[in-house]
Amino acid sequence: MSFEACAQLVERGDPVRFRAAMAAPVAARRVLFPLYAFNLEVARAPWVTKEAMIAEMRLQWWRDVLEEVASGQTVRRHEVTDALAQVLDPEGARALDELVAMRRWDVYSDVFEDRAHLDSYIAATSGALMGVAARLLGPADADVVADYAYGVGVANFLRAIPALEDAGRKPLIDGTPDGVRDLARDALARLDRARGMRRKVSKAAGAALLPGWQARGVLVRAAQEPARVVEGLLEPAPVADQLRLARAATFGWWR
Repeated sequence: MSFEACAQLVERGDPVRFRAAMAAPVAARRVLFPLYAFNLEVARAPWVTKEAMIAEMRLQWWRDVLEEVASGQTVRRHEVTDALAQVLDPEGARALDELVAMRRWDVYSDVFEDRAHLDSYIAATSGALMGVAARLLGPADADVVADYAYGVGVANFLRAIPALEDAGRKPLIDGTPDGVRDLARDALARLDRARGMRRKVSKAAGAALLPGWQARGVLVRAAQEPARVVEGLLEPAPVADQLRLARAATFGWWR
């Protein structure tokens, strides 16, 4: 029942990862849905309240869960933690703790200090989640996964810019067309580098990279027309998007 609850949470709150998980082999879903449900709970924790202290407490609760997994303690009961504890190992718990810690940025209205700070945010959020998922599913070169996850993370970040700005945040270090273009191009280069080294990621681990099927198109659009970022016009056409996911699920995440 905990696994089913995780799948339902992801279906309602993270449709992109839900579609990717459903396109993955059935065995992989047993790992992916608990991880994606955990990520969803953590990602939305800073946004469900305007009280910073309460948001911090919610994030700390998840850090305590991960500490229980890492130390081999009995994990507190929750519809997500029950399933998560069955698939997550101590190494994965420590990596995901970095993800939760970095989500503290979402609690406040602070700007990123510099590009290195933004890159650390992407690595700790998108990178940690995809890296843990890939490692739990099968052999995969960590650097290749990190490059791909960075590209996916930047694509998702750029798609979220309008919502972040509406919430009073200043997410872009350089919001000029050239600044947006440079960020998109750098992410695209890392994404394509990973795609070129796809043989270093096993087929089993590749299921963890399926959520990136939209990323390349998003980055290309952002690089070619940076104004589309603030206008919220990066979303793919529905029919073409369905075809891309089907192709990725059939022939591999790099397609």
